[in-house]
Amino acid sequence: MKRTPLYAAHQRLGGKLIEFGGWEMPVQYTGIVEEHRAVRQGGGLFDISHMGEIRVRGPGAEAFLNWTLTNDLRKLAAGQGQYTLLCNERGGVIDDLYAYHLAPWEYLLIINASRIEADVAWLEAQQARFPRRDDLTLENASDATGALAVQGPRVVEFLEHCFPGPSSGGASVARVTALKKNQVAGFNHAGARIWISRTGYTGEDGFEVIAPGTLIEEIWNQLLAAGFKHGLKPAGLGARDTLRTEMCYPLYGHELDENTTPLEAGLGFFVALDKEDFIGRTALAGQKANGPARKLVAFKMTGKSAPPRPHYALWTTGPGAAKVGTVTSGTQSPSLGIGIGMGYVPPACAAPDTPLEIEIRGQRAPAVVVPKPIYRKAP
Repeated sequence: MKRTPLYAAHQRLGGKLIEFGGWEMPVQYTGIVEEHRAVRQGGGLFDISHMGEIRVRGPGAEAFLNWTLTNDLRKLAAGQGQYTLLCNERGGVIDDLYAYHLAPWEYLLIINASRIEADVAWLEAQQARFPRRDDLTLENASDATGALAVQGPRVVEFLEHCFPGPSSGGASVARVTALKKNQVAGFNHAGARIWISRTGYTGEDGFEVIAPGTLIEEIWNQLLAAGFKHGLKPAGLGARDTLRTEMCYPLYGHELDENTTPLEAGLGFFVALDKEDFIGRTALAGQKANGPARKLVAFKMTGKSAPPRPHYALWTTGPGAAKVGTVTSGTQSPSLGIGIGMGYVPPACAAPDTPLEIEIRGQRAPAVVVPKPIYRKAP
């Protein structure tokens, strides 16, 4: 298995290491529920160095990315980012990712760890048939790059202590906490250029730090020291999964794959059918016109039961009950204290308040379809 630059740090902190997408990563340190609640109430620090980074540069970069990605990159000024998807000709999702516009003719793609090889191969193949192929370069910078996510309502209280001063690229801000949602800026740190974005994958206010791999452990230690009195804790993949499930954020390999379209997954907002042609557009436009044959729904358990888990069967209720789908993500919600999950069902079963049953250990337990996200912060 591959290891991030923080492998030794995870061991020192007592992290329980597991395999994830070919990487040896911490699933928890002190406990998933404790780490989950730290993110909701104070802050959590995640190692996301296993994720991939692809740099796309040159006068043809924007046109190339607008042809290969579903969202419209023309909407991004330098210093802005957007969630988007890489699709095949059938509209199936090769990967979901973030695209950041760092500077004129320069973009950074943050991709899923398990999809690095597939994404790079796909993009290189598309570049080979792109009319302006010589006007851009693709660089897989994943091996030389590390990344952290620092998430939670109190991270703004200490982030400037670690990254003082104004930005030096991307969004022009006087201080790091002045970044707005989906903005990215460069900062000088330890003699190197690092990038900090404000996006998040937890439903909380959060920042991501993208830096040379050689600096990641130093930054990790700085953040833990500065954030300690503000409730910051190291957090593992377990809490990351419960947090994103509460928010109904998709995870590649669970809600998304090459046989699933963004429209089926409820991600149509990130598919710009009004822009010029892009890979998968014809299939997606047809699906939008006709309506998808299945939809991703969120659900809550309504009675006492073990928590739902991926691959459990979804059933309709009452006389003539039938299996209509499977759970893609399921867990016990630390915030709500009940079982929650997501899964694909026919459109007739997708409306909120539709009763369902989840087959758990040979028994069917009652559940109900609910609006997304499942967890909503109190005003």
